[in-house]
Amino acid sequence: MKIILNSIGILAVILGVLGIFLPLLPTTPFLLLASACFARASPRLHNWLQTNHVFGKYLRDYENGHGIPLRGKIWILIFMWGSMSYSIWRTDHLWVRLLIVLTGTCVTIYLTRFVPTMRVKK
Repeated sequence: MKIILNSIGILAVILGVLGIFLPLLPTTPFLLLASACFARASPRLHNWLQTNHVFGKYLRDYENGHGIPLRGKIWILIFMWGSMSYSIWRTDHLWVRLLIVLTGTCVTIYLTRFVPTMRVKK
């Protein structure tokens, strides 16, 4: 089972990193999946993910129930809708455009309504 969980975790990290650059490929869900797999199968890989200098702090805060800072939510929405707008502009298929808008709307609702906003201490 550890081999399967570690394999899923590694694949999820790869997809999560690709999601930073590719529209419609989510980053956060894949990284959360990877973290959950590593937490059960490999403390060493889980620690590596949690201490990563790029996204480790965000994963720790999210997993500890602190949420995402407001500034982070704003940047997520700006980049997500920016890349989705480009994808909508580049496609000629109405059903693809509608699917992109539906996906973006669902992610926006989830992020703004269900993910806690972390209070930043100064």
